[in-house]
Amino acid sequence: MSTDHGELTPTSYAILGLLALRPWTTYELAKQMDRALGYFWPRARSKLYEEPKKLVAHGYARATSESTGRRPRTMYSITAKGRRALAQWVPMPGSGPVLEFEQLIRVFFAEHGSKADLLRSLDEVRRWAEDRGEASVGIPEAYLAGTGAFPERLPWLILTGKFLHDFEQMIDRWAEWAIDTVESWPDDLASAEPDWQTLREMAAAERTLADRAAARRAEGD
Repeated sequence: MSTDHGELTPTSYAILGLLALRPWTTYELAKQMDRALGYFWPRARSKLYEEPKKLVAHGYARATSESTGRRPRTMYSITAKGRRALAQWVPMPGSGPVLEFEQLIRVFFAEHGSKADLLRSLDEVRRWAEDRGEASVGIPEAYLAGTGAFPERLPWLILTGKFLHDFEQMIDRWAEWAIDTVESWPDDLASAEPDWQTLREMAAAERTLADRAAARRAEGD
């Protein structure tokens, strides 16, 4: 994705978006990343301590030194130039999602292990979904109780949150289905039978999406 602000990346804009809410220290930004953006843009977390300085260097943010008791800290806030850049970036087309899923690689090459190895990998996936739900449960509950942060943003926070919720639920459902399927297989994975019904359902669903894409192109997008 290219912009007129060639020195900025999606991570830059993620930080700018947070600064547009209010000023933060890098420590506070890290906590906000863990709570929200880190779920769908984890790269921002790794760049957290260098990105605000870059935004300051290019005039998109400013740094102010403060003291809390005897402890100095740097507070970052967005500039007018930063707000203009963010407003120009938000409407632009972006890239689609990219999946990074180590356990799925292990499943893909399951023939190099045992049935027990495969079930262990799938159980780890299910545990991931459960742990994710446990970590996230307080967020929607806080908004329902009227104590969530930035409640004025709730309409579009729900849009993002619903995607993350559905993704988490999909992983959980898939893990349950995969475990049930593998448990019915013989110990020798080479003797396992393909699930033809699931394959037919996948083919039909992909054909529906392909037909919609073809119709969209025919109409000139």
